[in-house]
Amino acid sequence: MSLLEAAKAVRENAHAPYSNFKVGAALRTSAGVVHVGCNVENIAYPEGTCAEAGAIAAMCAAGEREIAEALVIADAPLPVTPCGGCRQKLAEFSGPDVKITMMTLGGESLTMTMAELLPGAFGAAHMENT
Repeated sequence: MSLLEAAKAVRENAHAPYSNFKVGAALRTSAGVVHVGCNVENIAYPEGTCAEAGAIAAMCAAGEREIAEALVIADAPLPVTPCGGCRQKLAEFSGPDVKITMMTLGGESLTMTMAELLPGAFGAAHMENT
């Protein structure tokens, strides 16, 4: 299954009763395995989880730690970029050259490298003195 097909399918399982904004994410690991996630809202908005976070959690639960590529899709007029927190989460498990594709249901897409999506990312090297 392609990342696009996987993200579209899981998007339908999103729990978005408050915003009605369903998001699906799929990532492929360096081992070639695809993991998916969808957004899950909570009446306390900040307590919800993003689709990217769900896919990363599934990847980690499966014992993997390296993203080779990722795709995010939503029903939006423009390709929806990951929020700041999800950019940092993606950077935690991606190299700077990993491609992140953002898509609309209408087929419009935008692909960026992780470095383009989050320039100057805070990373493990910043923690070396601790």
